[in-house]
Amino acid sequence: MDRKLILVVDDEPDLCQILKFNLEENGYLADIANSAEQALQLDLNKYNLILLDVMMEGISGFEMLSILRREKNIKTPVIFLTAMNSENNLLEGFRTGADDYIKKPFSIQEVLVRIKAVLERYTTNHFNNYQHQGIKLESSLKRVTLNNETIELTRTEYDIFTLLYNQAGKVYSREEITKRIWSDQQFIMARAVDVNITRIRKKFGQWGKCIVTRSGYGYYFDGRKAEQLG
Repeated sequence: MDRKLILVVDDEPDLCQILKFNLEENGYLADIANSAEQALQLDLNKYNLILLDVMMEGISGFEMLSILRREKNIKTPVIFLTAMNSENNLLEGFRTGADDYIKKPFSIQEVLVRIKAVLERYTTNHFNNYQHQGIKLESSLKRVTLNNETIELTRTEYDIFTLLYNQAGKVYSREEITKRIWSDQQFIMARAVDVNITRIRKKFGQWGKCIVTRSGYGYYFDGRKAEQLG
């Protein structure tokens, strides 16, 4: 059995030990780092997922994830575990590149369900390539290129883009996207869809116009616009 390796980053030693124990009891391997500084010294590419606190002394969880995504180009999925539970905090987490956001206090079962959902999104193998004019999706490599230039997407952005791209012309509501990407989450997650769509559009430049908002319904990928731009 392929046991997934998870890194727990939190400055509360007791909580880290509780999470480590329960992760290992449920078939995972787990390491602990008690600060972002300590975590950044590790080979983070070897982990299948990172559980990351936000409010830590020194480098915060938001800052650490920003370093991973922008400076180190590490795309390991990250789930925030934090007492910072406002809507603005949640949206900031997704803007930074998080795959999920769990509010403290939480149950261990909730954490396990969320971990499973995130890992399933990234361990399903696809081998088809899709192309609409200059945009090419290589599913086996988890890569999107535009005119042969790689577009750097976070895993969540990639999953949302893939959903729309592979079903060009089909309108997906925020609720449908939420269920497919984040599984069984709080209703507030619908706002995270908008945040990620905005980021995807920005990364594609003028090609971002291919992701269309249908007012009152949701989003879809417009293959005809891709042909016009191509």
